[in-house]
Amino acid sequence: MSAVAGTASGAAAVRDALGAATAALRAVGVGEPRLDAEVLLAAVTGRSRATLIADAGAPLGPAETRLYGEFVRRRLRREPVAYIVGTKGFRRIELAVDSRVLVPRPETELLVEVALERRPGRVLDVGTGSGAIALAVAEELPGTEVVATDTSPGALEVARANASRLGLAERVRFEAGTVPAGEAFDLVLANLPYVAERDWAGLEPEVTRWEPREALLAGEDGLDAYRELLAPLADGPAECLRPTFSDQAGPLDAATAIAVEIGAGQAVEVAELLRDAGFGTVEVREDLAGIERVVVGER
Repeated sequence: MSAVAGTASGAAAVRDALGAATAALRAVGVGEPRLDAEVLLAAVTGRSRATLIADAGAPLGPAETRLYGEFVRRRLRREPVAYIVGTKGFRRIELAVDSRVLVPRPETELLVEVALERRPGRVLDVGTGSGAIALAVAEELPGTEVVATDTSPGALEVARANASRLGLAERVRFEAGTVPAGEAFDLVLANLPYVAERDWAGLEPEVTRWEPREALLAGEDGLDAYRELLAPLADGPAECLRPTFSDQAGPLDAATAIAVEIGAGQAVEVAELLRDAGFGTVEVREDLAGIERVVVGER
């Protein structure tokens, strides 16, 4: 497959390149072939999608044509667009991403919204990955102290690099592990692995072939990571979850809280895990698709 089609003068026009790429991507089952074709070409040319569409007859240079062909071939192998172009937008920030971390999803923004509502003095982001949650909270709540952890050295490298590039390196402290010993936080946010082993084969190739398996799978029912996180709390309040206060404290800050992202159909079981861990008030929130996506516990 040629990713672009030549014009009479030998150059490739934007419309021809997009048309050929869209057809090829549709043929292999890519969900949004036209959008992906446009995003990839925008990355190659440095032009916005709107500019490309408005000037569809503009020619592409030889170097642009070759790079676009390479990008489209990678997408035909179902590599995620974010890995190909190297970045992914998340709320108000742009994150560098690669195969060491999950591609940030829009539904994960719900966890940031919990932090914005509560305006906590100290936040712990468990399983930070690319740093999306921690860095978004730091960027939008400049008075909040943020600590982020991950068990993957590669993920921490990506997250720290993102913090530095965004000018937030002094605002977020990254640590290896899960919960820092001897520290207290108002709010714990966690987007841990929650894919059940039995569901793995049914996921899109973009996930199963390219994203880090250890950041996705969590046992037979997908809840092992949350059981491990919450188990120490079941015997009583944990030191890491004492309320703290700040100058920006609001009416909800006096209550310790946790918010976790979950998979479809896991809300009832995760809510029960939170109650067993001492969170007497539990709320389930839906994403834009109407899927129960975040469970918030408070005590």
